[in-house]
Order: sequence, then C-alpha cells, then structure tokens
Amino acid sequence: MKKKLLFVCLGNICRSPSAEAVMNGYLKLNMLDDDYTCDSAGTGGWHAGERADSRMRTHAAKRDYDLTSIARQFNPKTDFDEFDLIIGMDPQNVADLEGMARNQEDLNKISSMTDYCIRYTHYNSVPDPYYGGSDGFELVLDILEDACEGLLKQIDR
Repeated sequence: MKKKLLFVCLGNICRSPSAEAVMNGYLKLNMLDDDYTCDSAGTGGWHAGERADSRMRTHAAKRDYDLTSIARQFNPKTDFDEFDLIIGMDPQNVADLEGMARNQEDLNKISSMTDYCIRYTHYNSVPDPYYGGSDGFELVLDILEDACEGLLKQIDR
C-alpha cells in the first residue's frame, strides 16, 4: 500500500503545490514513485479550483517541476484519515493543522517542512512568495528541494 504525503500551505497555490511537485520529482528520480503518493492543500479555501500561481509555475518549470495540482482546502474530516504524513509550510500552517486535529493520532501525522532541511536549517518556514518578487519564488524552491531531499532520506529507511 502506498504511503500518502500531504503538503499544506495557506492558499495552496505557491508553496504546497511546489512541495508536491518537487517531492514527486525526487520520488521518481529515486524510483520510489510506486511507493508514495503526494497531494497538497491549503488551510484556506480562497483559491479552491484554481491552478498554481503562474509565477510559481514558471519558476518551477525552469527546474523541470510541473505544478499540475488544482488548489483545494484541507478537509480535517477526511485528510487526517487519508494521509500518513501532513506537512505544513510554516509555523502558522502547522498550528492551524494542529487546531483541526481530532486526536493524538492526527497530531502525530503533522510536521513542518523545514524540519527536514539539511542545508537551509536556519529557516523555520518556507516563506510565502506571493507578494514578493522572483527571488522569493527561487528561495521557496531552494528550501523545498533541500527539505524534500531530507524527507526522502527519512521516509526511505
């Protein structure tokens, strides 16, 4: 049975779909895509039904990541049961997820993306690039590549 990973940010149009795409890329590269499945969601539903932010898609495409997911809101009634690991992009996302947890089992599934960083250990969040410039989108991808590499090492034991 495939292990299921869910990446969560605020609106599900920049950071979490990028984390999903980067992790899918790493899983495929390491021939583990048959063992894991990835999805993404937002704690808010403002962008539900939309594609990822066009700027994020452009920056990701330069690194050969294809952001294909459609934004959706996190659903505590089903997502805690559906996913094995639920990873928030920043402390507020993690706190929001913890606030939706129904029990200790749900809480045990929640972690922070930067917990898995190997090189970018000085960051406690994947910063939201939405209101910034190109550098912000590149930094998001840098941190996500690092964190996904660390996550892969942790789950592939």
